[in-house]
Amino acid sequence: MNRRTLAPYSIVVIGIAIACALMGLCLLQLFQSRNDALERARETSRNVGLLAERDIERNFELYDLSLQAVIHNLRLPNVMSAPPALRQAVLFDHAMTAEYLGSMLVLDAGGNIILDSANDVPRQGNFSDRKYFTVHRDNPNADLYVSDPFSSRLRGGALSIALTRRISNPDGTFGGIALIAVNLEYFRHLFAGVSLGKRGSMSLIAANGLMVMRQPYDEKIIGRDISKAATFQRFQSENEGSFVETASIDHVRRLYYFKHFPKLPLIIMVAEAEDDIYAAWWRRAWTIGALVLASGIALIALSIILGAQLRRRIRAESELVLLARTDGLTGLNNRRSFAEVLDREWRRARRARSVFSLLFVDVDRFKAYNDTYGHQAGDDALTAVARCIGENIRRPTDTAARYGGEEFVVLLPDTPEEGAAQIAERIRAAIDGLALEHASSEYGHVTASIGLASWTPEKEGEPTAVIKAADEALYYAKATGRNKIAKVPPTV
Repeated sequence: MNRRTLAPYSIVVIGIAIACALMGLCLLQLFQSRNDALERARETSRNVGLLAERDIERNFELYDLSLQAVIHNLRLPNVMSAPPALRQAVLFDHAMTAEYLGSMLVLDAGGNIILDSANDVPRQGNFSDRKYFTVHRDNPNADLYVSDPFSSRLRGGALSIALTRRISNPDGTFGGIALIAVNLEYFRHLFAGVSLGKRGSMSLIAANGLMVMRQPYDEKIIGRDISKAATFQRFQSENEGSFVETASIDHVRRLYYFKHFPKLPLIIMVAEAEDDIYAAWWRRAWTIGALVLASGIALIALSIILGAQLRRRIRAESELVLLARTDGLTGLNNRRSFAEVLDREWRRARRARSVFSLLFVDVDRFKAYNDTYGHQAGDDALTAVARCIGENIRRPTDTAARYGGEEFVVLLPDTPEEGAAQIAERIRAAIDGLALEHASSEYGHVTASIGLASWTPEKEGEPTAVIKAADEALYYAKATGRNKIAKVPPTV
């Protein structure tokens, strides 16, 4: 195929390439915007987690200061012997204004309530079985202790956690604990103000894997042990991080951000559901993707249509060129195109110092044939003769043409006189073998005479000299009996 023939296919290939490039860029952009959505969600979760962490740490620090103040004031002289109202004011002044506090208590070494921020007369209760009590009793070096969630015995089962500190006697022995009970409503209220999408969640988890609070809130989840869950195992791997995992509680796939409190045995966790993170992205992706896909398909279709139009145009132009170079009756080259081929071959033979031969084929007594059988039969006879010529020149470089009327010419490059004579004989025999009735012929059927001439490097002259020689040989064949080949070349 030449460059012009390849042009329609090139248009289609270029159209497909441009469409694929546009769709590829769109996919790349959508993929990047998807990553951007994930990064924004990760950053949002981190900011929410840090704000919650700071709020909890700040309040717990205030609660711890209140505990330390109680323990410090208990060491002051005459505090325990002061009137109850004064004693309450001295010991619990720092805790009175604290929000979400269930109660603040002082327990003796036996776990009994000896001081109660809610009443001048302490309520009755023993908490020696609570872990927040035994930890301080058994460990003199225990610092601030944050308990697991529990149901309060003094407040009708209200869910709480306890912040406790050890009270030591002057001799270092265990003297009891100071305790603040923090209602879990504090965390619920804190988390409820955060919007994390329809299926997002936020949790406060104890370092041992117990659930302290979770949003959306479900009382049954409080205190659940999730230490075996895949998400919690990831929490244990580092102090802060982010990952995507399926939740063990509700089996929703989420982007998790977590952070361990630096001073408290707690982990804050913020999680946005992947469906919520990518909801807006999906809507945008479907819209943009559909538009780009439609544009790409339209561009490809347009390229195919344009390529088809161009192919039809090239085919039509080729047919016109072929018609201009071809004889309409026989399908062979016409005289004009043959002259171009002959000139080209003559120049090549001169350069290469090679030989070529020329055959002039003429149907014997063709005028009489036309007069007897009519022009249509004459045309059919010429077509049959042309077919015989075409079937007996096999090489691609051999060229046959209708020279005019009943005359045909055959160019045989790189063929000496002997080889050309053999080909000429095959053509003559094939025409003779057609056995087309010709009453005016001395042979009784259609025959042809053939003149042969060859050009060799030793000869000089233009291509017309070879044609003239072949033509003279043809007349010699006719003059000496017809239906034969003549090899009487003139001097060229």
